[in-house]
Amino acid sequence: MSGENNQPEQLFPDIQGRYPEGDALQQQILGRHRSGMFWRVAFIGALLITILSLLALLYSIVNDSFGYVVVINKIDPERLTLNVLESKVLAATNAVASEDDNELVAGISADPDAVGFFGFAYYQENQDELRVVSVNGVEPGSETEAYPLVRPLYLYSSASVLENNEAANLFLNYLITHVGSQMDEIGYLPSGAAALTVAQQNWLRANPDLGLAPGQWAAINPDGSGGVIRITGSSTVFPLTEHMLAQFQAAGFAGTFSNTAVGSSAGLTAFCAGEVDIAASSRPIKSGEFETCRKNGRFPLEFQVGIDTLAVVVNQENEFVTNLSQEQLQAVFATATTWADVNPAWPDRPIKRFVPGSDSGTLDFFIETVFETTLADLPKDDMVGILAANITLGRGRTLEREQRFYENALVFEAPDLWNEVCAVPASERPTGCTASPRSHDDIHDLLIREVVQEDVVKVYKFMDSIFRPAVVAADAAREYPNGRLQFRSWLTADFVRDPQSSTPEYAGVRTAIFGSLWVILITVLFSFPIGVGAAIYLEEYAADNRLNRLLQTNINNLAGVPSIIYGMLGLAVFVRTLEALTSGAAFGAVESGATANGRTILSAGLTLGLLILPILIINAQEALRAVPGSLRQAGLALGATKWQTTWAHVLPNALPGILTGTILAVSRALGETAPLVVVGASTFITIDPSGPFSKFTTLPIQIYQWTSRPQAEFRNIAAAAIVVLLALLLTLNATAVLLRNRYSIRMG
Repeated sequence: MSGENNQPEQLFPDIQGRYPEGDALQQQILGRHRSGMFWRVAFIGALLITILSLLALLYSIVNDSFGYVVVINKIDPERLTLNVLESKVLAATNAVASEDDNELVAGISADPDAVGFFGFAYYQENQDELRVVSVNGVEPGSETEAYPLVRPLYLYSSASVLENNEAANLFLNYLITHVGSQMDEIGYLPSGAAALTVAQQNWLRANPDLGLAPGQWAAINPDGSGGVIRITGSSTVFPLTEHMLAQFQAAGFAGTFSNTAVGSSAGLTAFCAGEVDIAASSRPIKSGEFETCRKNGRFPLEFQVGIDTLAVVVNQENEFVTNLSQEQLQAVFATATTWADVNPAWPDRPIKRFVPGSDSGTLDFFIETVFETTLADLPKDDMVGILAANITLGRGRTLEREQRFYENALVFEAPDLWNEVCAVPASERPTGCTASPRSHDDIHDLLIREVVQEDVVKVYKFMDSIFRPAVVAADAAREYPNGRLQFRSWLTADFVRDPQSSTPEYAGVRTAIFGSLWVILITVLFSFPIGVGAAIYLEEYAADNRLNRLLQTNINNLAGVPSIIYGMLGLAVFVRTLEALTSGAAFGAVESGATANGRTILSAGLTLGLLILPILIINAQEALRAVPGSLRQAGLALGATKWQTTWAHVLPNALPGILTGTILAVSRALGETAPLVVVGASTFITIDPSGPFSKFTTLPIQIYQWTSRPQAEFRNIAAAAIVVLLALLLTLNATAVLLRNRYSIRMG
């Protein structure tokens, strides 16, 4: 044919010049490559930014969910234990207590069956009338390291006191400088180089203006100085302070002083109250005493001034008691009635006990050392007694109704009222009516929560705890010397199991988890069938007319409406207008005459259902559009109706895409907060939801509420709750994906 040799431009003259050739074509290709490279880099950059953002979020969450904390008990468990054991010692048969060691000496000297204990210095002063007893085969003063009843002696003051009282400041300087050389005369042992260094450092901390080099010490001459010094406290430390005050006056101090022996506890109480300048103590200050001082503006500084060996003594006529083991000491001062109860070979005569009073640090030290009992070691009856003495009657009744303490006895509840409470129908009966009694360990845990009340006063980030532990430890020791530094995971099994609490250390997310699951269940049940049905109608049945185009436009617009607007809609429609339905009043779910309240799980689920409905419809439409038209045509060609074709062919093939969109929509609903705040989710609730008409809270609401609290530990449990929320979200999504894949295979 004649046209076979025609060129393309001759056959199609209109394309002449439309497509580049030669260099122009090469430039166009390079331009497209550059454009593609730009968008590729932009995509990778956006992906990296997303990954970095997620890593930053994960870093922040982990950094707050774990780390060192400083814990201070509101009530010292050691003090609780000591109170129980001291009450048993002081209430023992033939027990006489006194804060005056001279009275104890006089009582033991006058009775052949008497026994007691006090500082070694008092024994030395009265050794002609007393006989010392070995403990575990070791006599006091012979082998200090082997003797079990060895204790340091302390003075306590504060930087503010020493700054404002020159006399007290100079006296401590003089005592720290010279007390070591005076110990033989006083009757005690020197503290040692390490303790002396610490005492000097504490005094220098209170006197930073001296300009001394690190490790340098300056002995200040008190000659000509004046003022008033007030000291009170331990009767054991009294001879030491009395001797050093006399030496201080001999060195030139022209002022006055008062020095009294009232017991270590009473002395520390007086010091914390601002009544004295220096407290003398024969034991370390307790955590609770330290906190009392801190609250009163006094930060105690500790000065170890000597070492004392506690002497167990008997009357000179007592020749059978020469040595006592630790177990025998417990029997002598607590449980035994006669000497024969301690050792059958000894006389069957009553034991006469002479012990320091309840305010004495000597008694505290003796019981701590000899009995070696912790709060967890106490018998069940003692722990229940501590609980009853430290909580209100109403709180005790609540705990007893949750679970009894004894099988055949009541602690807080009157028997008649208990029988009345337990006589109601089983559905309304307290669990304590039928539950087994609390175990020993349960009561101990209850004591820690209700009485001891561990308080986290300082939290450290995870990274600091891992990479700077020495700095963390030093900071904690400086700021909270009475606190316990411990590594804590805020995300624990108890955190997931426990309900909400106003105390962050004991708060949990159980109620919030149940609330989230209930809300999401109602959200899916409401929105999924409506959303899929709407998508099927719009894609398969709706005609292309103005009304349907307007409907489609509104659905697209609603997908971008802020979530809080849906909350306002839910408040107006579900909470207020449909209050009788959403509160359950219309179904008899609330008591007759009670005011209906629509702020329930049902209102929240319906509100979130409206929120995700546009998203679900759009995703379902896209999934339906992805189904090839040939499937529809094949079904119709075989004589199937429109609905049969849609149900048997279109919907099964679109279902994976529909379920994917549903998963995304539900994920958004699970993390929503604003609509639920407007609808009326509770920010503090401890009762688990039991149905769609229950009051509720959710994990996002709980996290929001905790992050708004000023205490740092609430932010830690908020981070732990975020981890729980992410785990719940991933679990639900994974379950949905597995169901989607399994259902898709079956449909295929």
